[in-house]
Amino acid sequence: MARNGALNAEGHMAIAIEMKQLKEVLVGLANTTDSNGDGLSNVYNSLIQNTYGNYNISTSLIKTAFSQSDENSSQPFDKFKTNRLVVANRLAREFYGSSPYSLDSEGFPEGFGKNSQSVLLPSFLAAYSGENSKNISLNAFRDIPIPNWTLKYTGLMRNKWFKKRFKRFSLTHGYNASYTINQFRTNLDYVAADPNLDYSSQALDTKDQSGNYKAQTLYSNVNLVEQFSPLVKIDMEMKSSVKLTAEIKKDRSLSLSFDNNLLTEIQGDEYVFGLGYRIKDLRIRSKLAGPRNIIKSDLNMKADISIRNNKTIIRYLDLDNNQVSAGQTIWSMRYSADYAFSKNLTAILYFDYAFSEYAISTAFPQTTIRSGFTLRYNFGN
Repeated sequence: MARNGALNAEGHMAIAIEMKQLKEVLVGLANTTDSNGDGLSNVYNSLIQNTYGNYNISTSLIKTAFSQSDENSSQPFDKFKTNRLVVANRLAREFYGSSPYSLDSEGFPEGFGKNSQSVLLPSFLAAYSGENSKNISLNAFRDIPIPNWTLKYTGLMRNKWFKKRFKRFSLTHGYNASYTINQFRTNLDYVAADPNLDYSSQALDTKDQSGNYKAQTLYSNVNLVEQFSPLVKIDMEMKSSVKLTAEIKKDRSLSLSFDNNLLTEIQGDEYVFGLGYRIKDLRIRSKLAGPRNIIKSDLNMKADISIRNNKTIIRYLDLDNNQVSAGQTIWSMRYSADYAFSKNLTAILYFDYAFSEYAISTAFPQTTIRSGFTLRYNFGN
């Protein structure tokens, strides 16, 4: 639609597939592609075209998910830094063809320096996706989304030993990852360099303040987000009405800023253990029961204990200096019990305890306690 001198367009696509290949295995696949907006002049003129928006697509970072990475050192980050020279030479060969090109004092082709946006983005994606920097696409936008998945296995219940002791027993694993470009826009100052001229002969308006060739599209920052939700989860209920759950979650978020060439990495690990028990047909004397004064219902009790570690690390591309800027270790315990006095009235007792210890010295430990009693009435039938 063209209105008031602008043409706006938006696009989004999401695909979800559920497959049941085996009787006990449920596989879910999902992917998403980009969602963005375009703004164009009401009178079409390719010379003044202005494109802007956001971009998101599902991807996979699983090759580097368990690589060593902390505040002291990081294998993917070290790979990111070394990838820059490979990518810079690829860009130079693509631009100049078979013609020779000059190098700067650090060995990078002039016009494609180590902090050029065109060099940083493919180097970053190659390092954290586990791909080879010699083959990674130099285009920021991807055409094919990579499916994420959720797997649930219940086949152990076919075994006589499990069937005799458990009402249910399942194993679950889930993975999703995304690649996002925030606020991409056309570089209105872009002037194409001439591949037939050497670097020193190029016009000044073809280069940015750092001496690199100007990029046609500018990006504010790019994000890679990965979640194992869960990495593994065991969920079981015994014949004796005892319920047990054990779960491990893992996540990380990577944000590369092109304004200051800083990488912000957020790491998270969480361990959860749950215990539940149901007392069937528990009898309680109450006037709510009417003339008989006896209420018979199930008492459901549940307790969860978890520990979560979060850490935010800032990494400098040009300095051998990594800093922990935020983070905490959270211990939590949750207990709840519910009892149905009638079809519509349920009583709930709960107790929540959380203790946070921060990773930086300027923040003090924090304890939070919540406890209470709730009556819930359902006005439905």
